[in-house]
Amino acid sequence: MVTQEAIQAGATAGLPPLRIAQVAPPLEAVPPGGYGGTERIVDELLHELERRGHEVTLFASGDSTAASRLVPTVERALRPLGRVDDGPPYTIATVDAVLRRASSFDLIHAHLEFAGLILARALAVPVVNTFHGRIDQPWARALLADAPGGLVAISRDQASSQPQVAWDVVPNGLSLTHAPFREQRSEALCFVGRMAPEKGPADAVRIARAIGRQLRVASKEPATPEEAAYYDDVFLPEARGADVEELGELNGADRDELFATSYATLMPADWPEPFGLVAIESLACGTPVIALRAGGLPEIVRDGLDGVLGDDLDELVRRLPEVATMDRWAIRASVLDRFSPQRMVDGYEAVYAARLGLAAAR
Repeated sequence: MVTQEAIQAGATAGLPPLRIAQVAPPLEAVPPGGYGGTERIVDELLHELERRGHEVTLFASGDSTAASRLVPTVERALRPLGRVDDGPPYTIATVDAVLRRASSFDLIHAHLEFAGLILARALAVPVVNTFHGRIDQPWARALLADAPGGLVAISRDQASSQPQVAWDVVPNGLSLTHAPFREQRSEALCFVGRMAPEKGPADAVRIARAIGRQLRVASKEPATPEEAAYYDDVFLPEARGADVEELGELNGADRDELFATSYATLMPADWPEPFGLVAIESLACGTPVIALRAGGLPEIVRDGLDGVLGDDLDELVRRLPEVATMDRWAIRASVLDRFSPQRMVDGYEAVYAARLGLAAAR
């Protein structure tokens, strides 16, 4: 098993060039035009693996631009077209496309959540499955029973919800050296994330109102009836009378500028966040993160150094003034080192080596 310590130490597998399939979900293009967490990680993996000499084929939507070797699994990404409900059948189509071409690869790396287990069970070619979402649901234990090897979690907390599985843990990494840093910042707070109750945008409004600051909200249009109901029935009533600016879904550059010009980023997510890409993006801009102590966030945010972690909203409100004395340059330097794409791919190359029966070398 690849240890977290080996990955954090920057262990590399010293692999020969491999023919690798990276398999993305059909909901967003790779890279995504707006915000798509899994697809951004696939994009980073693809480029760093190619830089290291591997031949990478991408299975993804036809409007993806990340790869010269692209196998389209749907003509255009589904989520921007408002076709989220079409995800399951096109995920099956994605699995089918990989099964038909599997003999062309030395290794297949799937990012399809539980659907990727089909590939691992059906193929002789080694398969690695990264789980980017929740795995703590009641039905997950049965699906993971007698699971094949090569299962990767993106945080220790995520893996801990299914302790019977021999997980490898490889934290996400992003190319963040381009992230802007602004000495002069507004007094406003920001929230970046889905308009969903588990992400806590209404709670972000409550925090901002309690300390008398503006809240700038960057969020996708609600993608499901549940999200639309939450926006209409919970978020909008909470935002009335508060200083809230809704920005919609921002592209990468505008999102980075939002982080860089904000006093702090609010992440009052009351759910087991598997990782938290928003946190590392904010920290790369030197902007502290104010978050509930949930999921994988304590593995990213160093309490008192990078921001504030609390057990409830009252604690976050009470401790938010600590942000004023935090070293924003040190925040940036730490996250660039801890969550680089190079460290992430070091970890994945070690996992690949284990799946292929190759000896890893430093």
